Amino acid sequence: MQMRALGRSGLSVPRVVFGGNVFGWTADKAMSFRLLDACVERGLIAIDTADVYSAWVSGHSGGESETLIGEWLQARPGVRDKVLILTKCGMEMPGKGKGLSPAWIATACEASLRRLGIGTIDLYQAHKDDEATPLADTLGAFQTLIQAGKVRAIGSSNYSAARLKAALDLSAAQGLPRFESHQPVYNLMDRGIEADLLPLCKAEEVGIITYSSLASGFLSGKYRTAADLGKSVRGERSVAKHMTEKGMRVLAAVDAVAKRHGVGPAAVALAWQLGRPGITAPIASATSPEQLAELAKAAEITLSAGDMAELDAASA
Repeated sequence: MQMRALGRSGLSVPRVVFGGNVFGWTADKAMSFRLLDACVERGLIAIDTADVYSAWVSGHSGGESETLIGEWLQARPGVRDKVLILTKCGMEMPGKGKGLSPAWIATACEASLRRLGIGTIDLYQAHKDDEATPLADTLGAFQTLIQAGKVRAIGSSNYSAARLKAALDLSAAQGLPRFESHQPVYNLMDRGIEADLLPLCKAEEVGIITYSSLASGFLSGKYRTAADLGKSVRGERSVAKHMTEKGMRVLAAVDAVAKRHGVGPAAVALAWQLGRPGITAPIASATSPEQLAELAKAAEITLSAGDMAELDAASA
């Protein structure tokens, strides 16, 4: 699997990062282990998760994904040295805390390390901005973790371009660790970062690992009519908004390109991102080894200039 440098962090990630939000939610323990094993076999060795996954599920309180990853690491001696663990803090952990204050970052990191059963997080990300906490305090807290060997590099997610620029400027001015990656929503249905975040990250050499890369599964081609929305828990929750004239136009273009390359729509939707300057890797999840195999094909194909233009036009 070809690897790409992640900002200036010294870390390299595969062309597709696996999204661990499914672990303990739409994938039970047995399937989660199968998916993680398949990731390693296919070279998809970067696993992205967060402390809050999957607190939105009834009866869950967060930490379920990290816990399953930790159990898998314990059950697979030696595999820790082969994978990169990316996790996040900052979203509300029900009844426990939230935000990016130094105290909460320290508490959240220890809890993540414990659930994961590891000594160091490869990429620790601020899950969303916390404007109530000074950026210097947040970055200083991350610096403490890096100096203690608990974190290798840091990233951000869901920051505005202005706030990310302010954080990068502060890091440079005060010698604080900088966000080496940014994780925004980006896909053929949502290209909002092209106006400001993408140019900023390119100029500052910040890696971009996108989430919702398949628009909550819409770009997999699984959902084409209102009747399809009942196929998964994400249907009405996240996909219905894409069932528009533009959505059908994008799916038609994806289908056409997929047919030419002999792959499924999901592979094309991800490969389009890989062809966009400034994008390091899309994050995508699967709930079966078969789906994962299709995602991996995105790293094996290269879209032509014509393919890219066709997809750009349909999604404009």
